[in-house]
Amino acid sequence: MKNNEPLRVVIAETSVIIRSGISTMLKRIPDLNIRPVEVTSIEALHDCLRAHTPDILIINPVLGGWFDINKFKEEKSPHTKCISLVYSVIDNTLLKNYDDNISVYDDIDILYHKITKLRNLSDDDEDSEQEALSQREKEIIVCVVKGMTNKEIAEKLYLSIHTVITHRRNIARKLQIHSPSGLTIYAIVNKLVELQDIS
Repeated sequence: MKNNEPLRVVIAETSVIIRSGISTMLKRIPDLNIRPVEVTSIEALHDCLRAHTPDILIINPVLGGWFDINKFKEEKSPHTKCISLVYSVIDNTLLKNYDDNISVYDDIDILYHKITKLRNLSDDDEDSEQEALSQREKEIIVCVVKGMTNKEIAEKLYLSIHTVITHRRNIARKLQIHSPSGLTIYAIVNKLVELQDIS
């Protein structure tokens, strides 16, 4: 992600003073184009997630009684970096599954360093996911882009149809791309196919 690209940050906190204060600080961070969205409850957070996936979630860990960070990452938004917003005494072992934490006492410099660190981790995650594709998965992407059916792919690569379907499911999970047109764009951008190879 480049510095001039908008960074979607959701701030989930019940206190309007704390929520709007963090939002104001985020907007003032130099060299980052941050688009903060403020939510006041778990329900509002779920509504917000239906509209778009944030790059970073800053959340009070006791929002809604206790925020289940593991469930959120597993079910709702595995690629969102999560920062706990701490302004009361909390057992640090309960914060271990967050990517980082901030305090109401942190200044703009601390926020800048934490957000840029998480943003760089996010870029690394995207690169490592690309590298995580096996050679066989790349071959299957090329076949899909060329318009081949699962049966045709299985015959060409000497696989069972079930194995092809499993590979396609893994590709969709790794890349978060669920359509042949999305895979076509991915394949062109990552030089798996040439433009003239696509029918």
